[in-house]
Amino acid sequence: MKVGIFGGTFDPIHCGHVILAEQCREQCKLDEVWFVPAALPPHKLTTSITSPKSRCEMIEFAIAGNPAFRLNTIELDRTGPSFTVTTLEQLHSQKVSHELFLLIGADSLKDLPHWREPARILELATVVAVNRGDRPLPDRSELRVVVGSAADQRIVAVTMPGVDISATDIRGRVQAGRSIRYLVPRAVEMYIHDQGLFRSRDSGVSQ
Repeated sequence: MKVGIFGGTFDPIHCGHVILAEQCREQCKLDEVWFVPAALPPHKLTTSITSPKSRCEMIEFAIAGNPAFRLNTIELDRTGPSFTVTTLEQLHSQKVSHELFLLIGADSLKDLPHWREPARILELATVVAVNRGDRPLPDRSELRVVVGSAADQRIVAVTMPGVDISATDIRGRVQAGRSIRYLVPRAVEMYIHDQGLFRSRDSGVSQ
């Protein structure tokens, strides 16, 4: 089975996330896409993040009705920072027959050489770099130095509509009393309202 692994803080999950997941599912012919909320993103260890329970519930509301989408809490179920290579290692050991595809924004390619064990990541999964609109893909020269030919052999590009939505903006809108209609799925919008989320803080989380 071909499975897309889509990680992030999802604080909150928004329409850009589900559009990205669906475009990857279709273009890469994935059987499923697993949404993997991070417990402690390594680059955001000092950032305030909404509770795992609330983020998981928002994900479940957002993906309801799509049989190919799943919530996977593997990073929430273990302690410590949510390193991608650790997650892939664990998934590979649990589901050895699955072919894994790591879904990331194309702009993250420039940071991939600085992730923990990038060469191992490319051994464990095909990286799907999602390009929004007609933006050019980042240069891979630094990545080639680190991982060699895998920078080309184990990375595929997917193009999605140029949807410019960020969780940071959504939280700011809520805090300012502005509308988030159509930026998040309707059920997520209602959950944010009913739970009173994002009304009194402004964290730096944007994924």
